[in-house]
Amino acid sequence: MTTAFTQQTTIGQQQARPQLPTLPTGWPIGSYESYEQAQRAVDHLAGTDFPVTDVTIVGVEPMLVERVAGKMTWGKVLGSAATSGALFGLFLGLMLSLLNPGAGLVPIVIGLVAGLGFNLLFGALGYAANRNKRGFVSQSQLVARRYDVLSQPRNAEKGRALLADLAARSAFGH
Repeated sequence: MTTAFTQQTTIGQQQARPQLPTLPTGWPIGSYESYEQAQRAVDHLAGTDFPVTDVTIVGVEPMLVERVAGKMTWGKVLGSAATSGALFGLFLGLMLSLLNPGAGLVPIVIGLVAGLGFNLLFGALGYAANRNKRGFVSQSQLVARRYDVLSQPRNAEKGRALLADLAARSAFGH
């Protein structure tokens, strides 16, 4: 694979990793259905003293997967805001009490109440402003349909042979 527009820096005789986003280079030496399998293949290569600095794992056909965790409600919004506000306020109150030891518990209580109040207010305002736009909580994850392991051409044949050996041993349960 050629890389006409990659920007790479050189350190001595060794080529450093690209500083800007670039397309991957190398020849495919293995293809896997999951990132875990690709990672296991690279771990195998590393265990055989293969130069793993020549290896790249490439996620092919990436997709963004958003898994819905639940419905957003006033109770969840206010509970979350109260918890984070109280913890932040408690932290600030403790810091203030360390700076002024003679003040007693007053800075801690003020920090706790202020953190709780402000976070509840801003959490409620934020939820009220966006309530009709998004009524659920979710987590996003970037995944790929398959993961290819690439190696620089100088070591590609050796890498293919090592990964073929791994696949054969895995097929026989060793």
